Amino acid sequence: MTRRTVKWIAIVLVGFVLASLAALWSYGRFTERVRGPAGHALPVAAAATAVDRSVAPLLAARPEETGMVLLADNVDAFAARALLARGAGRSLDLQYYMWHPDFTGNLLYDEVLRAADRGVRVRLLLDDLNVSGSRDVLAALDSHPRIEVRLFNPTRAREGSLARGLEMVLRWLSVNRRMHNKAWIADGRVAIVGGRNVGDEYFDAARDTNFMDTDVAVIGQAVGEGERQFDAYWNSPNAVPLSALVKHPHTTLAAVRQTLDTGLRSPMAQPYLRKLAQSPGVRSLVAGTREVHWSRSAHLISDPPEKAAGAPPAPDWMTPVLVHDMSGARHQLLLISPYFVPGDAGLRWMRDLRQRGVEVGVLTNSLAANDVVAVHGGYAGYRAPLLRAGVALYELKAQGKPDGSLFGSSGASLHTKAFVVDGRTGFVGSFNLDPRSMNLNTEMGLLFEQPDMARELQRLYARKTAPAVSYRLALEGDALRWHDDAARPPHTWTREPDASVWRRAAARVIGWLPVESQL
Repeated sequence: MTRRTVKWIAIVLVGFVLASLAALWSYGRFTERVRGPAGHALPVAAAATAVDRSVAPLLAARPEETGMVLLADNVDAFAARALLARGAGRSLDLQYYMWHPDFTGNLLYDEVLRAADRGVRVRLLLDDLNVSGSRDVLAALDSHPRIEVRLFNPTRAREGSLARGLEMVLRWLSVNRRMHNKAWIADGRVAIVGGRNVGDEYFDAARDTNFMDTDVAVIGQAVGEGERQFDAYWNSPNAVPLSALVKHPHTTLAAVRQTLDTGLRSPMAQPYLRKLAQSPGVRSLVAGTREVHWSRSAHLISDPPEKAAGAPPAPDWMTPVLVHDMSGARHQLLLISPYFVPGDAGLRWMRDLRQRGVEVGVLTNSLAANDVVAVHGGYAGYRAPLLRAGVALYELKAQGKPDGSLFGSSGASLHTKAFVVDGRTGFVGSFNLDPRSMNLNTEMGLLFEQPDMARELQRLYARKTAPAVSYRLALEGDALRWHDDAARPPHTWTREPDASVWRRAAARVIGWLPVESQL
């Protein structure tokens, strides 16, 4: 390489750094200028709304406690959100990493819009990374006097992929940090948190692959924690009002109403509408046939929004809190993490647990079931060392959901993020055991101590690691083997099951690259 070439490379690099600094400075000035007014959760009342009237009697009998209902069925999870929107009379605070404008996403937009028409105040906070296809419907909803939409860590460029892409490159250090939280809070009384975003694949409506996911509906003390966390994100500098970003919406609210009404009349909507019609209402969610688990030690925990701005870690952030609770295991730690990249530190940590005699089991996606090949590439190299340490590893089959979806899909992909410790302590939320959740994205979830709820999570783990659903991994010498104990006769795979040559090659190449910190 000549001196002249080196000189020009140096000039380009310096120019890029200066352009990035200018973009970051300009963006900071922009967010200060357009920052929306502070907003706060509305005070609850004993019997002001249908949600109040359903929940208040339960809480009166159990002051200072939190009630929890596990939502492991995808269609039930959709119905729970719709029921809460229908029962709300005061507020809906909704925070999501992803909300697709697809069939089920639009059904829930319709429920939210109808709630706003009744006078419910709606605050919708979405991460900006995945909203490009929703721009018009979000701008139309934002024009409603009772709905406000804010985007977390958005790009200023909204028109054209080239300008947006250039801004993302120049602001890479900040754009790389995303809000991964998921929360649906009605009237400050009931919160649904967990792994599900909003979209067809999360509610058994996708025709190719549906996620096996888990949420928990929460009432009582922990809901107030969720509202305070929502307010912190809503009022953070990174939450930019959509009205400051989209000046000229392409779609009117009337047109969006017409589109949503058409979706409600479609044949696809009928199973969901029947599910809602068959439910007695919000009370059935928290005090009907479902088992409610009560605890004085249950908390909605969250990373602070400052994590997305690159603030230094603190002991009360998600990673140290969750690692502390998992490290307290004396007998058993069961982990469900669809994106599982433990890193060298995580590998040593699990080895230490095994050396203390703790049973450690992990369920994650197989390569064929994983919707992010890059993450599997980061995980693959840790399998043999984990198995040698005595960790039990299970990988979900790509065709592992026996009942499929409402519309014929038999494909499955794991999306639940949970753990249970010693049959007593557990967690359900958005946190994956990978570097991105630990260091880059903001996360949230419910951390609890309650034996009955923990046992329900143990049963969930047992169902998802059953031979019909997952492969059992083992070593023969140094070679990995995937045991399909449900096959007749039982079958052992000597390579990644059901994965194409391209997927296997891509995962292997990514495993060689120094990108683990981004996975």
